[in-house]
Parts: sequence; structure tokens; C-alpha cells
Amino acid sequence: MSLSPEPEPASGAESESESELDELLDLNRHKLSVVPGTTPTTSERWMKYLGLPAGVIAFLALYYCPTPVGLTAAGQAVIASFALALVWWVTEPVATHVTSLCLMALLVFLDGWDQARVLGVLGLDVIWLNVMAFILSSILVKTRLANRLALKLLVTFGQSSGRILLAFALLQLALAPLIPATAARTVMTLPIMLVVAAIYGSSNDNRTNFGRNLFLQNLVGINVFSSGFMTGSTANLIAVAFIASLSGEKVYYTDWMIASLPIVLVTMGLTWFFGPRLLFPLAEGETRPRISGGMEALERQLDRMGAVSFDEKKAAVVFGLVVFLWVTDRFHLAWFGFEIDAVMAAMVGAIITFLPRVGLLKWNEADIPWHLMLFSAGAYAGGMALDATGAARWAVSLVFGLFNIEKGVNFWVVYVGVIAIMMYSHLVFTSKTMRTIIMIPFFVLVAKQLGFKAMSLALPAAFTIDWVIGLPISAKPNVILFSTGQYSVLDNVRYGLAVATLGVVLFTVAGLTWFRFLGITP
Repeated sequence: MSLSPEPEPASGAESESESELDELLDLNRHKLSVVPGTTPTTSERWMKYLGLPAGVIAFLALYYCPTPVGLTAAGQAVIASFALALVWWVTEPVATHVTSLCLMALLVFLDGWDQARVLGVLGLDVIWLNVMAFILSSILVKTRLANRLALKLLVTFGQSSGRILLAFALLQLALAPLIPATAARTVMTLPIMLVVAAIYGSSNDNRTNFGRNLFLQNLVGINVFSSGFMTGSTANLIAVAFIASLSGEKVYYTDWMIASLPIVLVTMGLTWFFGPRLLFPLAEGETRPRISGGMEALERQLDRMGAVSFDEKKAAVVFGLVVFLWVTDRFHLAWFGFEIDAVMAAMVGAIITFLPRVGLLKWNEADIPWHLMLFSAGAYAGGMALDATGAARWAVSLVFGLFNIEKGVNFWVVYVGVIAIMMYSHLVFTSKTMRTIIMIPFFVLVAKQLGFKAMSLALPAAFTIDWVIGLPISAKPNVILFSTGQYSVLDNVRYGLAVATLGVVLFTVAGLTWFRFLGITP
């Protein structure tokens, strides 16, 4: 007969606390495949009312104006169509994915881009990467490994909103140099964000400023931390290749990191400090977990989960395999005789996930938000059509023409113009690669024509490529995080433009000080 004491039954208060926490930790309440319904604020309602006619007016004004010199009729049709979509995406008079479908139809009907290419956008590797990423995210949710990781994070850092936001910033910093795919880092951390948001009282049908700060800070962290490392994104590597081939100036990994990373760290520090205080101030009740029992309840919940289950271990192995393939992509050719890019690595993980006996999911358990795939397809179609018709190059040249740049102009006037144009261009051009291909060679050429060192303009401009933070359509992480319903398009614009403007200021100051010390600027 055992003499060990029987566990005491939980008190009524503790049982109520555990029940509340169980409900909050149920990520099935946050299905991304379901379009969240939210109650718009007064300003958002007015945006919807005015946005519909404003988009139509913008389209008609641009489409029926005389075709400017240097712009083709197809390019004009694309610009007009994209302007309508941009206004509607921001103001949301109709759902964002419906706007994307309208854009794709206009591109075809107005001969802006041919039908095969418009419809073929759904076959782009970025769309496939999104689908595979959502499948991998689903295994973290189903096995409750995401719950375990979130509880561990909360128990360690979650005593206050400031500490938990700082923990996420440090987490994104740690992942940035290891995993160059921003969508991959988003998927890895998204389930943990959802759990933490729920525990702090924020969900897609109950937006709070804590949720806005959590998701938008992570949006900035995922994208902007990529600019701290040359391998943070493919666009960075393309920019370095252009600088080397067009100017003969080689940029080393440490050159990039030493120059850019301090600016990124300062930006994230300021974002973490001012976000919850100025941009989306936290109410008194939002600074601590919204559960009865506080941290003790979280610790009990973590204890109740017991040892790591076999399914959790399988999920960790599958995810670990994909991450390993992402991190070691440069060695694949030597190891395997062929390369496995980010999309195919994610597909390998998805295949294992669905295998009988070995896998963890059935198809109907994968939470894939197809409306967001349509949203992404429209955004990519619009951006690619701007490039294909020459409209993007025409617009960049037009903007630079407004500065009336001639030889002998002050370097810093040109420098600030380059940084500002590059920083805000992501609001229109939705592909980092496209912006890099168009703008970096252009800036090298401008520097040479004005008698400046090519790197003095092109390299600082390259540092801003990954600052794609102003709109939900600006990059894959933006689309994924927006799908949670934790913030609106207007919230994204407000937060993103504030951080982008801060970036322009910091890069200007760096150009006058840090970059000058490193020999980048004169």
C-alpha cells in the first residue's frame, strides 16, 4: 500500500483559472483560414465609405489622362489599376482578396498584362512557400508544441508586457542570421504569438493595443532584422552582386553587418520602447496577463502538460529538418549534388507531415487561408506587371527627375533622396527582388554620373531593401501576420510609416557619422 499523499483537488478558483487558460490556449479558436469579423471603428467606417469612390476616381484620373512621354499604354493601364487596388487595400471597402481579384481582372481586360501571366501568378514559388508554411505551422498547433513553447516563454519573460515584447524582439534577432527566409521565421513564431496574444486578452474579434504592438513589432523585427545581415534575404545578395559587377566594389559579409546591424538594433530598441507608449498606448489592464491566478496559473498549466509527447517530438523533428535545410542551403550542392531552396525544403516537411503512420496531419486539419493566397496573387501580379511594362522604371525616373539633379549637386541632398525613395518604394512595388533589380543599378549609375563613389549611394540604399513594413501586401510575413486579424490595414500603415520614417532619419544620421567613419559615405 502506497504511503505517498494523494494530490489535493484544485480549489474552485484554481479550476476556473485552469479552464479559462485552457480556452485561451486553444489555437483552434484562431483559425487563419476563416476571415475574421471585426467591428470597425468610426474612422475605419469612414475609410470604407470614402475608399470605394476614391479608388474609382484614382483609376479614372490615371487611365484617361494623356499618356506621359516614356510610358506605354499598357504601363498606364497597370498604374491606374494598381492605384485603384492600393486605395482599396488601405481603406478596405471590400475584402482585400476581392480587391486582388478585381486587380487581376483589370490587368487582363485593359491589356495591361496578358492573361496567362496574370493567372500564372498563383504558381509562383512564394505562393507555394506560403501554403507549405501554413501546413508546417499547423503541426505546431495540433501537437500543442506551440502551446508549450509559448508557456515557457511566458513563464520566463511574461510578467509584464514590456518584458514579453522584448523577448520576442530578441527571439527574432536570434533567428535572423540563421534562417534567411522571412516567411519561415514568421511561421515558426506565429503560433507562439497567437497564444501570448490570447493570454493578454487579444484576439481577432477583440483587438487590443497589446495585440497590435505584439504583431506589428514582430512584423518589423522579422523584416528589418533581415537587413542586418547580408544573408538575411536573397534581395540583399542580389544588391551586393550588382554593386560588385557595376562598380567593382566588393562588399563582404562583415562589411554589411558592421554597417547595418547597429541601425537595426537602434530601430528595434526605439520601436519596442515607443510602440506601447506612443503608437498604440497600452491601457492599464493590458500590461499583464489577463487570467486569474497570474503567473502561477501559467506555471501550473505548463506542469500539467507533463513530459514532451511523442507527437511533439515528431513535430520538432519535422520542423527541425526543414530549418536545417533552410540554414544549410549554401552547402546542398556539395552534399547532395543538387540544391534545395526554401520552397522545396518546406515541401519536404509537408510531405512527411501527411505520410500515413509517420505524419501528424490529415489534409482537412491543415489551416491554409486560401483567401490570403488570392490576396498575395493580386499583389504580386500588380507588382510584376509594373515591372514587365516598364511602368516601374518610368516612375522611378520621374521621381528622380523632380529633384532636378545635376553634376555638382550636394551629395547629402542626393543621399537623403535615395534613402527616402528606396524606403517608401515598398508601398507600391511589392517585390523586394524587383525593387533591387530596378533601383540598385539605377543608383550606381546616378552616383557615377554625379562623380560620387558608387557604394556611397547604392550600399545604404541596399540596407533599406528589407524594410517592407508599411502595408499587408508588402511582403510574405506581412500577409501571414495580417491574416490573424489582430490589426487593421490602417494600423499597419500607421505603425509601418512611423518606423520607416524613423529609418530615414537614422540612415541620414548614420550617413553623416557611422557610414562616414566606415568609409562608405564621403
